Amino acid sequence: MADTDNIVIEHLRHIRDRVDSIDTTVKELRDRMGRVEREVAGLHVDFASLSGRLDTLSDRVDRIERRLDLEPAE
Repeated sequence: MADTDNIVIEHLRHIRDRVDSIDTTVKELRDRMGRVEREVAGLHVDFASLSGRLDTLSDRVDRIERRLDLEPAE
């Protein structure tokens, strides 16, 4: 019976080690995913800013074309 107990305890230790390893991996992945989410959010802000700047430039070009009586190229 002692041999069986030792084998069970050995297996339980192995399982615990694997669970600890998986837990560590999940924590690392969660941290990395958080960083990716922050980077994507930053990109959204950058794109929104660029979109606003492009709108401003488009308005300025339209004004210039009107003042010079130019027809926009299509």
